[in-house]
Amino acid sequence: MDYSDKEARAVVLACYISGFIAPLLSTMMNLSLINIGEEFGTGSHDLAYINSAFLLASVIFMVPFARLADIIGKKKMFVIGLLIIVVGCFVACLAPNFWVVVLGRSIIGMGAASLATMSIALITDVTPKERRGTVMGYNTMFIYMGLSLGPAIGGTLNDLIGWRLLFLLTVPLAVISILLMVKGFRREIYADPDGLFDTRSSVIYGIAILLSMAGIMNLPQTWAIICTVIGLVFLALFVKTQIGNDECILNMGLFKNRQFSGSNLAAFMSYGSSYSISFFLALYLQSIGQLSATEAGFLMITQPVVQCIFSPIWGKVTDKMQNKIILPTVGMAITAISIATYIFYDLNTSITMVLISMTIGGIGFSMFSAPNTTLIMSAVPREHSSEASAVLAVMRQTGMMLSMGIAMYFITTIMGSTDNLGPETYDLFLQVMSASMTVCLIMCIIGTITSAFRGTPKKF
Repeated sequence: MDYSDKEARAVVLACYISGFIAPLLSTMMNLSLINIGEEFGTGSHDLAYINSAFLLASVIFMVPFARLADIIGKKKMFVIGLLIIVVGCFVACLAPNFWVVVLGRSIIGMGAASLATMSIALITDVTPKERRGTVMGYNTMFIYMGLSLGPAIGGTLNDLIGWRLLFLLTVPLAVISILLMVKGFRREIYADPDGLFDTRSSVIYGIAILLSMAGIMNLPQTWAIICTVIGLVFLALFVKTQIGNDECILNMGLFKNRQFSGSNLAAFMSYGSSYSISFFLALYLQSIGQLSATEAGFLMITQPVVQCIFSPIWGKVTDKMQNKIILPTVGMAITAISIATYIFYDLNTSITMVLISMTIGGIGFSMFSAPNTTLIMSAVPREHSSEASAVLAVMRQTGMMLSMGIAMYFITTIMGSTDNLGPETYDLFLQVMSASMTVCLIMCIIGTITSAFRGTPKKF
C-alpha cells in the first residue's frame, strides 16, 4: 500500500516524538530517587524497583502488543500505548505511597512497550525501502536525545518543581503525538484483522520473561538461580507453543532467516555488552574521579550526544551502500575498542581518557544501531513488521538487563555491595569493573562476528 508524503510525514513525526518520550521517561527519574526515598522512607534496595518495574513491564508486553497490533491495527495500538503512558504518569504523580509509584512506572513501561514496537513498524510501513536508513537514523537520534536529556531535565526540574510533576512533563508530548497520528494519518494498517489473540501463549511468555530476568538481575543468590532456570523452562515452553500455531503471537519461522536472526543476536550482544558502562562510569567518576553528581552527569552525556550527531549520518550512508552489513559490523568492532579501554581503568585514569572512551563508544554504537535496525526490518515482509520490531525491542531490553545482571554478579561476588564504595574499596571496585568489562568485550566480539556472517541482505 502506498502512502502520500503528508501521511508519511505525520506518522514519522509522531514516531519521532514517541521515540523521545520513552527513553526520557526511562532516565528522567534517576536523579529523583533520593527524594522519592526520603518522602516515603524507602531504602536504596526498594528504590531499584522504580527502574526495574519499568524495564520488566516493557519487555513482558512487547511481543503480545505486536500481535494485538496485527489484529486491531498498528495506528490504534500506537495511540493506545501513548494513552497508557498518560494514565501511568498520572498514577505515579498522585501516588499516596511508594508502591503506587512502582505501579505507575509499571503502567508506563506497558505503554513504552507499545511505542517501542509500533514506532519502528509504522516507520517501516510508510517509508520507501531506499529511504529507511535515513529515517531510522533520525529516529535513533531522537531516542538518544531522550536518553541524554533525561538526567539533565530530571535533575533540574526535580529541584525546581519536585519529582511528582516530572511525570506530567511528557503528557503534552504524548497528546501532540496522538493528534499527529489521528489527524495526519486517517487510515489503519492491519496485518491479520481476522486473527485471534492467543492469551495462553502471552501468559507463558510473560512468566518466562518475569522469572528469567528477575533471576538474572539477582545472581548468584540461590533463589535467583532457581528463578532463572524456571524462567528458561517457561521460555522453552513458549517456543514450543508457537511452533505450528496458526494464532501464534510470535512467528518462529522468522528466525529461519539468517539476516533476521543474526541481526537480532548482534543487537542483543551490542546492548548486553554496553548498557552497564554508564552504571560503572557514574560510580567511577563520583568516587575515584571525585566529581559531583552534576559534574558526572554532564560529562556522561558525551556518548549520547556523539550518538545523536552521528546516527542520522550513518542512516543516510547505509541507504547509499550496496553491502549494508559493513556499517553495523564496523560499528560493533569500534564499540569493542571502546569497551576494551574500560578494562584498564585505574586510580589515575584521566578525565580526558574517559572522554575518549565515550567518544569512541558513541561513534561505534551510532554506526551499529540505525543500520542494524534497517537490516532487521528489511529482512521481513511488511506484514511481519510488528513482530520484527517487537523481537528487536525485546533483544534490546533483555540485553540491557543481562548487562546489569553481569555487573551485579561481579559486585556481589567481589565487593558484596556498592554501598561500601570508598577509598578502602576502590581496588575491589576496579576489579569488578575490569571483570565486567572483560565479559562485555567478549560479548561484543561475538556480536561483531555474528554481524559479519549474518547472511545476504534481503529487501522487502
